[in-house]
Amino acid sequence: MTDAPPHTSDPVAATAPESPPEATAGDPRPHPSSGLDALAGVVGAACALVTGELVHAVRDDIPSLVIAVAEAIVDHTPGDIVATSIETLGTRQKGLLVTGIVVVALAIGGLLARRGRRSPRTVLAGFVAFGLLGAWAAVRNPLSPTVGSWVSALAAAGVGAGVTVGLLARLERPTRLRTVTESPTDPRATRRAFLVWSGAVGAAAVTVWGAARRLAGPSAAETARAGLTLPAAPADTAAGAAAVPAGGPEGAAVFDGTLPGLSSFVTPNDDFYRIDTALVVPQVDPADWRLRITGMVDKEVTYTFDDILAMDLEDHTVTLSCVSNEVGGPLVGNAVWTGVPLLDLLGPAGVDPAATQVVGRSVDDWTAGFPTELLGDGRHALLAVGMNGEPLPLAHGFPARLVVAGLYGYVSAVKWVTEIHLTTWDAFDGYWIPRGWAKEGPMKTMSRIDVPRSGARVGAGPIGVGGVAWAPTRGISAVEIRIDDGPWTPAEIAAAASDETWVQWKAFPSVAPGDHLVWVRAVDGTGAVQPEGPVPPRPDGAEGWHHIRLTAT
Repeated sequence: MTDAPPHTSDPVAATAPESPPEATAGDPRPHPSSGLDALAGVVGAACALVTGELVHAVRDDIPSLVIAVAEAIVDHTPGDIVATSIETLGTRQKGLLVTGIVVVALAIGGLLARRGRRSPRTVLAGFVAFGLLGAWAAVRNPLSPTVGSWVSALAAAGVGAGVTVGLLARLERPTRLRTVTESPTDPRATRRAFLVWSGAVGAAAVTVWGAARRLAGPSAAETARAGLTLPAAPADTAAGAAAVPAGGPEGAAVFDGTLPGLSSFVTPNDDFYRIDTALVVPQVDPADWRLRITGMVDKEVTYTFDDILAMDLEDHTVTLSCVSNEVGGPLVGNAVWTGVPLLDLLGPAGVDPAATQVVGRSVDDWTAGFPTELLGDGRHALLAVGMNGEPLPLAHGFPARLVVAGLYGYVSAVKWVTEIHLTTWDAFDGYWIPRGWAKEGPMKTMSRIDVPRSGARVGAGPIGVGGVAWAPTRGISAVEIRIDDGPWTPAEIAAAASDETWVQWKAFPSVAPGDHLVWVRAVDGTGAVQPEGPVPPRPDGAEGWHHIRLTAT
């Protein structure tokens, strides 16, 4: 006696085979070459990335997979490549890197799906590798919890693998999304079902991604900054850092508003350049922040943010510049910084006389070092907590950063600083030094034409030309311009708060009809003329006279 098939009143179900027949030459059912299997992997990879974003929204101390991998790439990229990307792309390099990582991750997901259509283990192994890479990249960040980062990355990989395998299965078995007239083995119905499932999962991933961004909300750092009012600095230092210094040549004050297009004396916070290695701005809650003084000291000292605010704060106007700034480039700014002199912080620790280097370390482990002797040469070196009359913006180092006059940022301007370490000059190299940049980074004398813009068309006759010049800590004694190969003529210089700031300059030369080159150069406070150059930024800063082209009609 043989077993009879179970009775059913559904004629379609009764005749459906247990598995689809092999495709034939005339069968339109999708093959691996159709690209639908790759789509399954792309959707799966997207779901993995979105899972990482969702975890980051809930726990902002766990970086998303994309950001973690991007930071690892930055840290392991040769210095020449990083420097070239900064010089070529400026602040756009970070966005392009993140976009590139997303595109590559989606492409890898597609390749895994094509390889793994007949072998789900291939998909699983690929996504596990993906998760391990993400976890390794995440735990490198000192702010990231180890266990949480591993669990998050592997969970994201599991979601990606599960979605990919599930969608691939839709290409291999009959669909239930069919009309009563469709055969259960109709490949067109299977294809439609697969696309419906892929679209639904993709739409869900986009929805979750949007929800994750809304769920994140303000961080503890943003909330704390919004509610913070800095104590007022003593009148003597506040007056020395006034946004509009009095006096100057023939009683001139700053030139703000006198020549359209001229940089303001104090750079607004939103316009101040930002160059650093952080793909996402570190969110440091000042309630948890600590500054440790370590290394070659009599005793280690730790300060809280409240300790810093209780000290005598000072205001000082200081110009900062990135060493990657090209001649005439925008990576320079002038701001009023509020903070505590580093010597006041180091005093209680007792610095060993043999210590020859001050190393700052940020919360994300970025480092920069400068000679200890510079702390005693009269320049302002601050632990800054304020910028232009308000708490430091998050992107510029909140809750605290280092500002050292006369040094490029790569050897001094540590944002989100959490440690000041005293050591010897030969014992430690900051982040950029092994990547091909000079260990000492004194700022060079530079000048820039802000107006007119290069390529401008102007009327023949007197024209307004203006810009800024800087040579911290030497100051600027003169600025000169010339038209084409003509003689150098002096420009008018506005007042500066000190020799640590840039100065504005302007002139009104007369130009004849035709095409012209306008050149500028500065003379520092020691009488040294700005070098003609050109010298590229690498390894210790650009040199050269800035010039623009214009057409007079």
